[in-house]
Amino acid sequence: MSDVYLLPLADDGSPDVPDQYIYLPAPAKPYTLRFAIEGASSVTRGGSLWTNIPLKGKSFKRDEFREFKLQPDFRRTLHIDVLVASAGAYAFYITYDTLPELSSERPKTVASKRTPTYYIDVAPKLTIKGQDLSLDALSIFSLLSKFMGKYPTDWEKHLHGIAQRNYNVIHFTPLMERGASNSPYSLNDQLKFDSKYFPNGEQDIAHLIKTMEGKFGLLALTDVVWNHTAHSSPWLEEHPEAGYNCETAPWLESAYELDTALLNFSKNLKHLGYPVDLKSVDDLLKVMDGIKTHVIGSTRLWEFYVINVEANAKSAVEFWKSGKASVPEGGFGGLGPSEVNNWSTKQRADFLLDHAVKGKYPMGGRFARTIDPEVSAALLTAIHGKYETSGHGATSGAALSTITKVLDELNLPFYKEYDNDTAEILEQTFNRVKYVRLDDHGPKLGPINEKNPLVESYFTRLPENAKTKKHSPKSLALVNNGWIWAADAMRDNAGPDSKAYLRREVIVWGDCVKLRYGKSPKENPWLWNYMAKYTQLMAKYFAAFRVDNCHSTPIAVAEYLLDKARDIRPNIAVFAELFSGSEAMDWLFVKRLGLSALIREAMQAWSTQELSRLVHKHGGRPIGSFEVGEVTRHDIDGQPLKETIHKIKQSPLHALFMDCTHDNETPAQKRDARDTLPNAALVNMCASATGSVFGYDEIYPQLIELVHETRLYTSNASEQEVKIGEGEGGIGGIKKLLNQIHIQMGKDGYDETFIHHEGELITVHRVHPLTRKGYFLIAHTAFPGYGDGNGGLSPVHLAGTKVKLIGAWKLTVDTSQATKQKILDDKAHLRGLPSKIHELHGVDIEETSNETVIRTPNHFPPGSIALFETFIPSAEHSDGVDVFCSSGADEAFSGLSLVDLNFVMYRCDAEERDSSDGRDGVYSIPNHGALVYAGLQGWWSELQHIVRDNNLGHPICNHLRDGQWALDYVTGRLEKLSERGDLKALKKPTEWLKSRFDAVKKIPSFLLPRYFALIIQTAHAAAWKRAMSLMSEDIQHGQLFLQQLAMVSIQQTSYSKSASLWPQKSVPCLAAGLPHFSTSWARCWGRDVFISLRGLLTGTGRFDDAKEHILAFGSVLKHGMIPNLLGSGKSPRYNSRDSVWFFLQNIQDYTNLVPNGLNILKEQVPRRFLPYDDTFFEWDDSRAYSKKSTIAEIVQEVMQRHATGMSFREHNAGPNLDSQMKPEGFQIDIHVDWSNGIIFGGNQYNCGTWMDKMGESEKAGSKGVPGTPRDGAAVEITGMLFSTLVWLERLHKDGKYIKSGVKVDEKEITWSHWAGLIKKNFEKCYYVPQDPSEDKNFDVNPKMVNRRGIYKDLYRSGKEYEDYQLRPNFPIAMTVAPDLFTDDYAFEALLVADKHLRGPTGMATLDPSDLNYRPNYINSEDSHDFATSKGRNYHQGPEWLWPTGFFLRALLKFDLARSKSKEEQIEALQQATQRLYGCKKAIRESPWAGLTELTNKNGSFCNDSSPTQAWSASCLIDLFFDAEKITAA
Repeated sequence: MSDVYLLPLADDGSPDVPDQYIYLPAPAKPYTLRFAIEGASSVTRGGSLWTNIPLKGKSFKRDEFREFKLQPDFRRTLHIDVLVASAGAYAFYITYDTLPELSSERPKTVASKRTPTYYIDVAPKLTIKGQDLSLDALSIFSLLSKFMGKYPTDWEKHLHGIAQRNYNVIHFTPLMERGASNSPYSLNDQLKFDSKYFPNGEQDIAHLIKTMEGKFGLLALTDVVWNHTAHSSPWLEEHPEAGYNCETAPWLESAYELDTALLNFSKNLKHLGYPVDLKSVDDLLKVMDGIKTHVIGSTRLWEFYVINVEANAKSAVEFWKSGKASVPEGGFGGLGPSEVNNWSTKQRADFLLDHAVKGKYPMGGRFARTIDPEVSAALLTAIHGKYETSGHGATSGAALSTITKVLDELNLPFYKEYDNDTAEILEQTFNRVKYVRLDDHGPKLGPINEKNPLVESYFTRLPENAKTKKHSPKSLALVNNGWIWAADAMRDNAGPDSKAYLRREVIVWGDCVKLRYGKSPKENPWLWNYMAKYTQLMAKYFAAFRVDNCHSTPIAVAEYLLDKARDIRPNIAVFAELFSGSEAMDWLFVKRLGLSALIREAMQAWSTQELSRLVHKHGGRPIGSFEVGEVTRHDIDGQPLKETIHKIKQSPLHALFMDCTHDNETPAQKRDARDTLPNAALVNMCASATGSVFGYDEIYPQLIELVHETRLYTSNASEQEVKIGEGEGGIGGIKKLLNQIHIQMGKDGYDETFIHHEGELITVHRVHPLTRKGYFLIAHTAFPGYGDGNGGLSPVHLAGTKVKLIGAWKLTVDTSQATKQKILDDKAHLRGLPSKIHELHGVDIEETSNETVIRTPNHFPPGSIALFETFIPSAEHSDGVDVFCSSGADEAFSGLSLVDLNFVMYRCDAEERDSSDGRDGVYSIPNHGALVYAGLQGWWSELQHIVRDNNLGHPICNHLRDGQWALDYVTGRLEKLSERGDLKALKKPTEWLKSRFDAVKKIPSFLLPRYFALIIQTAHAAAWKRAMSLMSEDIQHGQLFLQQLAMVSIQQTSYSKSASLWPQKSVPCLAAGLPHFSTSWARCWGRDVFISLRGLLTGTGRFDDAKEHILAFGSVLKHGMIPNLLGSGKSPRYNSRDSVWFFLQNIQDYTNLVPNGLNILKEQVPRRFLPYDDTFFEWDDSRAYSKKSTIAEIVQEVMQRHATGMSFREHNAGPNLDSQMKPEGFQIDIHVDWSNGIIFGGNQYNCGTWMDKMGESEKAGSKGVPGTPRDGAAVEITGMLFSTLVWLERLHKDGKYIKSGVKVDEKEITWSHWAGLIKKNFEKCYYVPQDPSEDKNFDVNPKMVNRRGIYKDLYRSGKEYEDYQLRPNFPIAMTVAPDLFTDDYAFEALLVADKHLRGPTGMATLDPSDLNYRPNYINSEDSHDFATSKGRNYHQGPEWLWPTGFFLRALLKFDLARSKSKEEQIEALQQATQRLYGCKKAIRESPWAGLTELTNKNGSFCNDSSPTQAWSASCLIDLFFDAEKITAA
């Protein structure tokens, strides 16, 4: 079985993974990275995915990207599989043609675009002696080669001592030839190993590495130093361009002159009468006064800032006199000479500042800032006019005076800049001198002299010799490297945009020259090539790098050089010293460079609390964490899948967590020497690479000074056998054990940790996620000031866990001043403080039946640790429990029907209570609330976010830890249901769930959230999979969004105890929405059913369910109408004029979409009422269901009754039927105007279409006044009427339908004639032309027109202005009857709707420019506002989702109609896709796993909306099937 890592991409092509961090495991064998993107996403238009992941066996080239074409597909998710065979830092991006704004005019050119580059990091595979070594299993030991003694004898002795303590990697500081300072990080020659230790060069290094790996089992890691070189590097004399100097970086000239002046002042201090041996701040202040005079003043630094007024004024006047004036683009802002003449001096200066100041750098040479004389001449011309030699105009003297004043004004901000910078120069200089000369924590350098000048020089001045003579003198002073507090890691501090060297902000390293790479090898080819050779030399021998000063190394340089390293050693691990000050910046470096881990330091913690935080950060996932990595490992039909698909897990910034580094002060200096032991133990318990430094285990009294120290290392471990347990001479014996445990935990994947901090004690419990075996540590830290008490740790309770003591120890150290001084006085050797590890007794372990309690001994002072093994008896075979809980579900759920799945997955509270006579409901979580469903989806809607975020503190998790009630509810509910005769199939999934829950009930409660989520997730996935298998192939193979929509079919279709399609039998019926429309009379609505049926039932392959609904509603036909409220056929209500047309449209769709669908016309149904008879009688009357009609006859009855007209008063009219309606509203009148074939109906007191909100507020006076009566001819009814007529004509012509038409007044009107009437008159009646001059061709009253280029919502309604309202109903007509519309008119109208009606998810029900627009629906409001009280504005602006489907279907139809090429067709599909984004987001985020009924303005939440509505999902499924037909064609 092959492994696949799934990388979903968002619509814009970005990785849809946490933090966009794609971290993949080391490829033990090649695996597949699968990019997945929806087929009609924006980036698939002319799209290509490009990645530089190389083909297997090919070398990696960063700039060589392979192209994978993205073939747009509206229905599917595109998969691009790329084989990953080796570690590395890879990248991908997408190029595509941008999707233009939707408009009537196609753009002539297509703009191409490229996404940002995204990075894919594949972990390296490290091995030692043939064993794989994960990064978290590394125990790294740092050492400095200069203190190792003779090679190979002393070295091998120390290597043996390191290996004895179970370290597995040695970090060598650079082994290259050092510079004059003798610092290991100041390299003289990057290509030459230190001849003192390695006289045979590479040969010795090769021998060293071989010995380490073969004899001692140690890998080698070394620093790579890229951003600086020793100031004594000989090659600088040949290549001064490798550094920053006044020729390669002319903006540094001011900094160089200031530095030189400071050094000269330092030399002349005594001569000038200033103190040279600073004893106080007063002495320093005197020196600072001297700097102001002899340095700042004498260097005339301001000349680097300001414009030379005299020279520039003179030049301006000369150009003015010679007529060489040039007005800049934009002139004087549209002002004439007289207005410019009235400008103030400041306004004139601002004009020149904006248009005339020239200067290449912010800090060029002296007077580098100049003024364009032609522009300044233009200003003079505007003020004084042209120069006239006759003497009548302004004189050159006047002009010179004018421009001088302007330039003086212009210089003011430059002088201010100078003042600010000089203040900073003085501040930085004062602070630095104070630190190095006076501060107690500083080095106190002593008298100021040539060896120790007042300030460190910022520049290395190369000697004058034969080599340097060939270079410009300006190139011989090179900037030294250094660092800046809280610097921007992406900014070059010596670059043209920085004044750090001038402002003296750099803490400089005088022995190192900063290297100047530029942005690419082209800018400094010798340096890039030289450093590449150095890097590859390191990669040849070393298994890992530590990138020194990564934050100061240009990221492009590090990327280039690491690529070179990986050319030599693809599996090189890369650690980085990266202190960018920003986690976002850290992420950038990690992603782009493929860093294995960032170095983090435990000794940076200033308290136990802070140390606890660091351990928590690097410790691993919390115990009981959710497993999110695997997507599926299911079987299909008993056949194993060929691949295991994994999610890309969220990954933290990986750490190399050091108990101490060679840059840190030791515990003996910074804390208490005894803290050496607990600090080391805490670090080693972390789920990360860990490390230490030579001298830490030995308890060296202080940090080794890298530059000047000359003594050699000593260690007991290098001289004798290291045994675990008690001993003298450091903590080596315990470190051996700690490293052993750390490596084992890292190799085996112990990645769950619990950290507890109490006072000065920290406990860490680290366990394996499957076996639940673990290690438990109690550490008493030793920060200063906490004495020798035992710390008072509360008893530790480990639920369901058995504990075995490994050992308890304390560290004692002789830290007396005399002892410390004796050790420091040793001139030859570095030694540790006298110390001893003592075994502690008295650790109390008390076992009970359900927990173990640990108590520390009475004597457990600072510097103590206790270490235990732990295991959970009930989970000893927990790897089997995991497999058990996540397997077998497919088979258990395989026998379920779609209705069974409704009970398993869904059921809102009202449905549950309805079916149990109020006894049972959904589950309620304390401190959280009720779930939305009783079934699996109710749980998974919450758990999916908890699992994703690993939110173990969620109330559900707390509830599960408190008890097993949730488990019992899930199984108990299904057990009860499975006893029903019609739900026996639920027994198998119930047994599966029960057996899994029984297995995990034995496991400690703190693990229950994990296993409960695993079981629910597995069951939910199996149920989903079963659902898909029962649906149409288009759903099965469609994209996730389509499948999510299709699941709403299961959600909304089921048995209901209080509702059915028939009065005498219970069958599954379609709810309008949940929970508002889930039971009794409110469940089944004729209009909702037949707007929803095509998508949710016919479209998903539920043909029998679709037919059942058609037959049932056909059976209750009366007045030529179907009821809107079905009432299970017992008490139907006939007040909706549009429902029957949606009904007929669905019969038509059924005949077209279902195999042998025409047979439905022959189906006979019993009639609830007598055909063509409006008499009402009860459902159990003998006449009820005494007659039968075929569906064809029912269709004919509908058409005939409408053709001849209907006028009736609703049965039982009055307050018992509708308490809000006025008497006039119960009157239903429908007729055809045979001059145009259009059906009219309704009145101003009822609302017979879907916009059916009746006014209810007595307070506002709106009771009985519909919000939207929509009487007359509603545009969608006219469209569906025409669609039905065309369909019937076609059927009749094909001999599939007997009747050729209807009879009116004894005359036959054929289907074709009736359809022809409508087609002839439709646009005349409904279209409102864009151009008013065309009004004469249409039935338009210009006085009523609010917006043009649209189709009327109504024709001849009771209020004429309502005809002209822009509403989202005309797209329904466009969808079902496109032949009624002129293509251009239709598309323009759709553009208007797109601009003014379309919201993030729904369509506004009224034009925002309409005076009646009220977009926020609050049904509970009972105010005096006639428009909104009691929610009367339900359809007066709120944004309903179901019309979105019809709008997008119409848009797709008419956009495709104008598309002449495949590219334009793809664009049409993508325009529709782009408009689905809000709905995709909504269904993904909804706990109801559906789409809401409506939203308020701009998609804002509407509290009164039904949260999942059948038609909202259905109409979008319809869109997908339209696209399916189109793309298939």
